[in-house]
Amino acid sequence: MQRLYRPTRHRPPHPLRRAVYETIEVGRGDRIFSRIFDASILTLILLNVAAFVLETVPAYGAAYGSAFEAFNVFSVAVFTLEYLLRLWTAVEVPFLRHDPPWKARLKLAATPALIIDLLAILPFYVQAFFSMDLRILRVLRLLRFLKLSRYSPALHTLMRVLANERRSLLGAGLLLATALLFASSGIYLIESHAQPDKFGSIPASAWWAMATLTTVGYGDIVPVTPLGRIFGSFVMVTGVCILALPVAIISAGFSQETSRRDFVVNWSLMSRIPLLAELDAREVSELMPLLHAHHVPPKSEILKAGLPARAMFFVASGKVRMQHPEAEIVFESGDFFGATAMLTGDSPSAPCITATKCRLLKLHAEDFHRLELINPRFADDIRRRAADPSTVSR
Repeated sequence: MQRLYRPTRHRPPHPLRRAVYETIEVGRGDRIFSRIFDASILTLILLNVAAFVLETVPAYGAAYGSAFEAFNVFSVAVFTLEYLLRLWTAVEVPFLRHDPPWKARLKLAATPALIIDLLAILPFYVQAFFSMDLRILRVLRLLRFLKLSRYSPALHTLMRVLANERRSLLGAGLLLATALLFASSGIYLIESHAQPDKFGSIPASAWWAMATLTTVGYGDIVPVTPLGRIFGSFVMVTGVCILALPVAIISAGFSQETSRRDFVVNWSLMSRIPLLAELDAREVSELMPLLHAHHVPPKSEILKAGLPARAMFFVASGKVRMQHPEAEIVFESGDFFGATAMLTGDSPSAPCITATKCRLLKLHAEDFHRLELINPRFADDIRRRAADPSTVSR
């Protein structure tokens, strides 16, 4: 079958660098070396967390202190090598390969995942050049646990939820700050004469206000006047209502995100689609939130004949068969289908059924229209390819 698109390279291919990229990049787990690499890094991260916890036990720290330190040095060496390899292979990232090597590596280093990787090893090197409290450096080693976010779709989803709901969460935070200010001021005016040592100023009263708003109630500072206790009761109720807001915002966003995604759309997944691999990093960041990823088992009907198509699909991996009466069309990794029916509002001429386990990226019709406003060039390219009778990926 005819391929839709063949990406062009702007620099000579480097077989070794490409092989390393395919091995260390998450989402390339179809290769045995990639699976071994991912499992090894995950195991090392978990062992580092366990070692950090056990090292704080005096008996273990005294008996195995040198072993813990040797393991820490080994871990830093592995994580440093991993970080350098990711920077070296940045020019192999499809959405960065149009940039000069230095710029591609700089862009990759500025991504959250690489920043976490750097913070995971930085305390070790800071200790070598600066005199710092070793306890602080040991605590900073816990940042290595954040490296798990690279391998956890759930953490990716939560990060996306926090980013999407940042304005709502900021509003909830400002509301909490306002309540804290009013609670501190109110209890200061009411209790300052009765307890000048505890409520002698608004900043001193802020500790009681925060403990009460969060309903923690340590009991170290309490109102003693009747009016102060009545005011404290109102502060408690207000705190319960305010603190429920961010929880509700995150819960609703997380539920919505997980309900429409079976796994996370990331750069590695999109790079499997030649049509998408030619986009630059900015265009990818605009398109990524519009794509819905699905892990579909074999013999699942994706598009039904006779029913209007409301979305188009990109095949990241696997095979999908279109069951025409006179011929069978197979869509493989890199192809897309359903675009013509989606754009015309018609139903597909034949059902599309997965032949193998597939990873599909779904673009709804309404999201395609949003894409036309964000990136009209790419949307026009999809329209042109969908209308081209010489291509079978329809």
